[in-house]
Amino acid sequence: MNKAYLWHPFTQMKDYNSSDPLIIERGEGIKLYDVHGRSYYDGFSSVWLNVHGHNVPELNQAITDQLGRVAHSTLLGMANIPAIELAEKLVEITPKGLNKVFYSDSGATGVEIAIKMAFQYWHNRGLQGKKTFITMNQAYHGDTIGAISVGAIPLYHDVFQPMLFPSHVIPYPYAYRHKGGAADAMEATLTALRILLETRRDEIAALIVEPIVQGAGGIIVMPSGCLREMAALCRKHGVLLIADEVATGFGRTGAMFACDLEGVSPDLMVVGKGLTGGYLPVAATLATDEVYGAFYADYQEQKTFFHGHSFTGNPLGCAVALASLKLFEERNMLEGVLAKSLFVEQKLAALKERPHVGEIRQKGLMIGIELVRDKASREPYDWADRIGVRAAVRARELGMLIRPLGNVVVFIPPLASTEDELDTMTDILATSIVDVTEGRLTT
Repeated sequence: MNKAYLWHPFTQMKDYNSSDPLIIERGEGIKLYDVHGRSYYDGFSSVWLNVHGHNVPELNQAITDQLGRVAHSTLLGMANIPAIELAEKLVEITPKGLNKVFYSDSGATGVEIAIKMAFQYWHNRGLQGKKTFITMNQAYHGDTIGAISVGAIPLYHDVFQPMLFPSHVIPYPYAYRHKGGAADAMEATLTALRILLETRRDEIAALIVEPIVQGAGGIIVMPSGCLREMAALCRKHGVLLIADEVATGFGRTGAMFACDLEGVSPDLMVVGKGLTGGYLPVAATLATDEVYGAFYADYQEQKTFFHGHSFTGNPLGCAVALASLKLFEERNMLEGVLAKSLFVEQKLAALKERPHVGEIRQKGLMIGIELVRDKASREPYDWADRIGVRAAVRARELGMLIRPLGNVVVFIPPLASTEDELDTMTDILATSIVDVTEGRLTT
């Protein structure tokens, strides 16, 4: 029935229909179990969003308790208790100045909201000329039309170009692929941004950035200080800063939010994925009082933000998000991530010496391992080599689920993973990479 009826996202179905499909039946802790009873470590946190593991009693109970009250009630002109309480908590834990919370149901829709807010902010202030956006090379912000208009991954986005609004693209500082290394990569980024802001600031509404770590572009880690300098340039030139923390938020980088690592307070911030501990689809776009104030007007002025989703502020999702954030505090999750990330770094250190491991990039528990055909020249594998896919297949055979980004093998375990579990998972990861790159396996 799976092959007969389902169309899977980001999946070539011709390949899939000739494969042995994985069908998950249940989860327990950081493991998932298929319909045949086989267990797998969740080595990519079910697409980067699981925090505390699966089937967590406290999170299950939060949903059950709320279900006994009300499953859903709209936020259009009214409110519900969990949505209010979660908004207050988000304002408390996010960077200073983000005082208003607008809910949605996924990272992409949260980005769409941020883009529209930035655009209408300037419109409401009487500056209709500020209507374009700056994005970064290989950026990924979701799959809605607005989100891919500020995306810049050709493989995902080029086919839709006739449907999109144009954006200015500056380089993300990809030190490994920059001949001058980290310092020159950072300078190239800041120079491109500076020139663009100096010459076109009157037409630019906002810069959108994946702070500190660029996710789908290959787990690219910014050089220290780069985000802070980008934020300062935006402030200087009167351009809004949108931080897309969908992948990096809620402890993934070792701080609650990646912006915290450099003390950056954006004008708009998008959060999702780990917000509910990976349980239910809730996202939020947070705005400053300055942005909110541009929409706060008399009814007849028509400055209202006319945007909303049917399940905005869903009580079940907000209730489990509150329970997840409570576990963050009770279990000292952030301190745990810092210790675990150091352990993972040490475990993977030996892998750096393997002949086809070009670079291991890590920030917290976001790890990307770039595989190369030739280490000295950094020559990449061809797309047709499917090297990342083959490593993922091998990892599945050994009992762990991961999902690659081209030639980059991605390891993003649940934050609740124990050191013993991380020890086993990193062993599987290393074995999978060595097996497929050094000829132990031919297919």
